[in-house]
Amino acid sequence: MKSLSITGLILLALSALLFYLTTDFTVDKIGLPHIMGIMGGIGIGLIIGGMVGYVSKGSAVKAEQRRKEFKQLQKDKEELEKQAAEIAKRQAELDAQDKNQNPQI
Repeated sequence: MKSLSITGLILLALSALLFYLTTDFTVDKIGLPHIMGIMGGIGIGLIIGGMVGYVSKGSAVKAEQRRKEFKQLQKDKEELEKQAAEIAKRQAELDAQDKNQNPQI
């Protein structure tokens, strides 16, 4: 985004230089072609800015969605690990009870 702003400022300076060079450094020679050029430049800038903003926002939304999914997967993993530990503990208790009730010689 920073490089886009720098590029915009460079193009703005270049357009101001070209404007003053084509009017011989006087504002009296401003005509319809200059106004059309200014409006065209504004239009192109808005189109490019809109496209860059759309792509940037789309990337940010996708990244946020991935972060949320990752956090949810971590929570699910922790819950599954707790359940697995609980099941293993119950199984160990059942095995201990079976050994006490049916001792093998």
